[in-house]
Amino acid sequence: MNRRDFFKSSLAVAVATSLVGSRALAALAPVTTDLEAVTGSGAKITLPRSAVEDLRASLRGALLLPGQPGYDEARRVLNASIDKHPALVVQPTGTADVRRAVDFARTHALLLAVKCGGHSFGGKSTCDGGLQIDLSHFRGVRVDPRARIAHVAGGSLLGELDHEAMAVGLVTTAGTVSHTGVGGLTLGGGFGRLARRYGLALDNLQGVDIVTADGRLLHASETENPDLFWGVRGGGGNFGVVTTFEFRLHPMQRQVIGGDIVFPIARARELLDFYAEYSATAADDLYVDASMLAPPGGAPGVFEFSVCHSGAPGEAERALAPLRKLGKPVSDTIGPMDYQALQRSQDRRDARNFGTYLKSGFLDDFPPALPAAIVDGFLDDPRRFTATFFQHSGGAIGRVAKDATAFPHRSSRFNLLTAVSWDIAEDGAPHLAYGRAYWPKLEKYTNGYYTNEVANEPQSQVDENYQGNIGRLVELKTKYDPTNLFRLNANVMPKA
Repeated sequence: MNRRDFFKSSLAVAVATSLVGSRALAALAPVTTDLEAVTGSGAKITLPRSAVEDLRASLRGALLLPGQPGYDEARRVLNASIDKHPALVVQPTGTADVRRAVDFARTHALLLAVKCGGHSFGGKSTCDGGLQIDLSHFRGVRVDPRARIAHVAGGSLLGELDHEAMAVGLVTTAGTVSHTGVGGLTLGGGFGRLARRYGLALDNLQGVDIVTADGRLLHASETENPDLFWGVRGGGGNFGVVTTFEFRLHPMQRQVIGGDIVFPIARARELLDFYAEYSATAADDLYVDASMLAPPGGAPGVFEFSVCHSGAPGEAERALAPLRKLGKPVSDTIGPMDYQALQRSQDRRDARNFGTYLKSGFLDDFPPALPAAIVDGFLDDPRRFTATFFQHSGGAIGRVAKDATAFPHRSSRFNLLTAVSWDIAEDGAPHLAYGRAYWPKLEKYTNGYYTNEVANEPQSQVDENYQGNIGRLVELKTKYDPTNLFRLNANVMPKA
């Protein structure tokens, strides 16, 4: 090597190291062997070294293989009991990389997973032996305050959307945990502290850019590919990888009334009866969750109401007065609060940072027998975190027709969830057994479940959960993804 070539190569390595570190160097390293992988149908295949090297060379972002720096971080999801190993991971930095990864997966019929925030309880955003598209390097939010629209890159997190929109006095519905991925939340529904006032996250979509199974980049809105736009609003990841979301924004003051009021868990039956009545008459700008919580370590369990009043400040005191009359609480943090701070307040409590078993179901009403079923079946254990909780819905969510979007659960007043979490180093079997025995006692009161919490339900149950929209979804799936490339989701099966 002459001095000029030596200088160029040394400089390139130095620049790469200083800019992006060892992970990028690993991604730039030549592929030296063929890779063993699996197809979407589970068949074992071998990916030629040359094909993988061609993929690596075509990407601006990283291609990570097992054993390389960054691979383990990319493949993991928040539910630590999910431990899967993709054959390769693509980390796009833009739409071109997404298209290249989808083309590669389709060409080789690979099992394909798409990860945004990694909150999928069932581990649908990672896989064994397939290709994972990890969108964690494809983030960014641009707000147009005059048009009141947020343009959001496909891998962005909810906290990034809140931060940019709230900086100019605007908001949209964006979940309750700031490190949730925008994509997963929105495509399946998108509940949040403002959903009763402004509708689901998907109700605030004005358009998306999406890479479909054939590698095309399409725009979908009410006027362009409207059939696809209908399907992505509730059909989850069945139709492709969304690279840009366009959200409608709403003016709102930065300060809301929020926080928690906590009572002894011994009062749970009484407080559940109260919640049934109180939530039924709540105005759209009042969001109230109710939770039974038993922490690990043997500390006393509690019953907690979590509040967000986003309306006029003068109306909050009257709206919250019934909570204040419930007697002396264990603690009360409800008061004026920055909305972004409230949106981050549950981040560390997200149970999916541990080994987790979670089930959910929608409640169209609050049956009189439900409080007893919840309380009688709730068993704490000092080795785990045990929770049963309600996410408040209704309001604006229910004023949208069931067939206006692919999301059909418009009559829901609550999303009821149960969860158990344990230290992943410990045996999870007894906690799984408890969760699986407890949920059927509550499930009989529900009407479908949140597709974002899909795990390993049988196909018949998945189809039934889309209710009257399943026929139209099958037609769309057959049109846009006839080989079911995007199957790791609440899967809609294309026609044979």
